[in-house]
Amino acid sequence: MRRYYQSNYVLFLAAADLILTCISLFLASQARLILPYGVLLTEKMVMLPLLVYAAAVIIWGINFVLFSVYDRRRLLRFLDEAQMVTAAVAMSNLVLAGLLYLTYRDVPRLLFVYFVVLDVFFLLMLRITLRVGFRLAGARRMQEVRVLIVGAGKVGCQVAQEIQAQSWTGLTLIGYLDDDPAKQVSMREGAPVLGPLTAANRLVQSQRIDEVILALPLRAHGPLEDLVLALQTLPVRVRVVPDFFDLAIFRATIEDFGGIPLIGLRDPAIDGYNRTIKRFFDLLIATLGLLVIWPLMLLLAVAVKLDSPGPVFFKQSRVGENARLFTMIKFRSMVVDAEKRQAEVLKTTDAGAVLHKTADDPRITRVGHFIRRTSLDELPQLFNVLKGDMSLVGPRPELPFLVERYERWQRQRFAVPPGMTGWWQINGRSDKLMHLHTEDDLYYIRNYSPLLDLQILWRTIGVILRGHGAY
Repeated sequence: MRRYYQSNYVLFLAAADLILTCISLFLASQARLILPYGVLLTEKMVMLPLLVYAAAVIIWGINFVLFSVYDRRRLLRFLDEAQMVTAAVAMSNLVLAGLLYLTYRDVPRLLFVYFVVLDVFFLLMLRITLRVGFRLAGARRMQEVRVLIVGAGKVGCQVAQEIQAQSWTGLTLIGYLDDDPAKQVSMREGAPVLGPLTAANRLVQSQRIDEVILALPLRAHGPLEDLVLALQTLPVRVRVVPDFFDLAIFRATIEDFGGIPLIGLRDPAIDGYNRTIKRFFDLLIATLGLLVIWPLMLLLAVAVKLDSPGPVFFKQSRVGENARLFTMIKFRSMVVDAEKRQAEVLKTTDAGAVLHKTADDPRITRVGHFIRRTSLDELPQLFNVLKGDMSLVGPRPELPFLVERYERWQRQRFAVPPGMTGWWQINGRSDKLMHLHTEDDLYYIRNYSPLLDLQILWRTIGVILRGHGAY
């Protein structure tokens, strides 16, 4: 970690980004001149003045800092780094476009498109190349960082797993220290427990330890304080892993509040840049969708009204993000007194699990069978998306009476907004019990990315066309 995050590396990366951005701008102008697209232009018309290059350097430099592109805490995983780079490039290009509109309007639009593509490509390829180089160097154990974990319990083993996964950065797990006799002289995550906590000073010196990570339980505050004081005389870095993993829903966050570290245990699972992108995408697609399909929704409303007496829309209380109740809107697909007759159709499995939806439900109307099979009954949920109660993609909005039957771990699915479609819906839909799909929801939350949302939306189209599992 020390080698990978050293100041020289960050400075090199920042300089390389600015140089590659200027190169991308130059190559974009050449591409506009050479490629046979758009109106034929002369070399003079595509050559940009030096002031444009200078403006790009300043804008990119400021935005990359504002977007924390060089924040060492966010550079370890490539997906996180790639998302930040892409967002920073997008914002920088918006600022540059605005500046050029006010000062230099002669820049061809295709040139600008080429520039965006080339810049993102070069900056991401730079990072991929550097990562491959670091992995090769890590494999030869060059400039390794030797780590000792104090505490061989659950938290210590989690830290060890991450160290092993990031060994290409030079991290090398030497072993553990633990006062539990049952754990001593044993192996944990491929490393030995080397002795009790009192052996810390001796092992730090004899094993040339660079980093000591304290992963002791909360009850070990006394030994923790003594150990930190004992290590103060040695040239070693000491870090503490707070033992709050069992209390955190997904990822604990730490922020500085006037010098006081605050650990967030129930922060949104999708936050920051990803949250902004997801909300923007929801608003864009929901708005465009309603503008395009309103004639179809009008025809469906007439069909529902003529098919059976009652209102066009069905409104029902559902459980959303952070277990907050909201009113979900759908086209009515059942008879008016369907909820009162729920006991007639409610079934349970041999294990006692509730089977909420069945294909032969007598409460469904004739039009209801069609709009359920084609998922057209869910189109009014676009209004829920606009309001912010739902997202296009997310866990299914659950019924309150089913949530009451949840086990504690299943409530983790409420860490994100519910969705019109989701990972569970494209992997079974109604063929799965509604409240036994939590593993699929947690997979989506833990692996969330804007790209995953696009993948789910694309696969949803195929699921709807096949009509499999929808009733």
